[in-house]
Parts: sequence; structure tokens; C-alpha cells
Amino acid sequence: MSSLKPVINQNQIEQRLGVSLLTVTQFCQRWQITELALFGSVLRDDFNPNSDLDFLVTFSPDAKIGLAEVNEMEQELKNMVKRKIDLIWKKSIEASQNWIRRQNILETAKVIYGER
Repeated sequence: MSSLKPVINQNQIEQRLGVSLLTVTQFCQRWQITELALFGSVLRDDFNPNSDLDFLVTFSPDAKIGLAEVNEMEQELKNMVKRKIDLIWKKSIEASQNWIRRQNILETAKVIYGER
């Protein structure tokens, strides 16, 4: 069984994402994202070339994000990291009735972009 605790540093994040954190920052600013975090296997020792990337996202309160924008953003992110992705709203995890899943994701997520 793999460890649930993140075992990854900034260099490993960039290596596993296949892009620099500067590129991630530019993506987030373009899409009015106030916080972007990783969770799941990307942070653990069971990450492999076939793994997808799980992102936890928080948007600016004034962001106008509809279905078309979500699709465009997901496609851009997928093309950027060259992997399958899951883009999950942090609010939906915080409101989840599944407390085990909620706790696991929120406690292990690693923020890779956050407006100060």
C-alpha cells in the first residue's frame, strides 16, 4: 500500500508536471484561478508514466466560468501537461458528504499556485 502523505518537492513537481511552475502561474492568472493544488498519486511514490494528474482548483469570486470555459481550460491544461487530468473544484470537495475522501484530499493536497 502506498503512503498517503505527499513525498514530493518543487523540483519533483515540475518534473512530474512536465512544465515549470512559472507556466502553471501564467495558466492560473489567465483563468482567474486563486489557488491550484495537486492531490493523488502525483504526490506519492506510486506515480508512474500512465498516471493522470488530479488538480484541486479555486477561482476568483469574480471569475465568469461556464461550461465552455471549463472545457477550454481542461483541454489547455491537458495539452500543457500531456496527460489525462481531473480538475476538481475545491468547494465541491469541502462540501462532500464523504468525509473520508474529503479529509484525505484536503489534508494531502499540495498547493502549487496561490495568490498572496
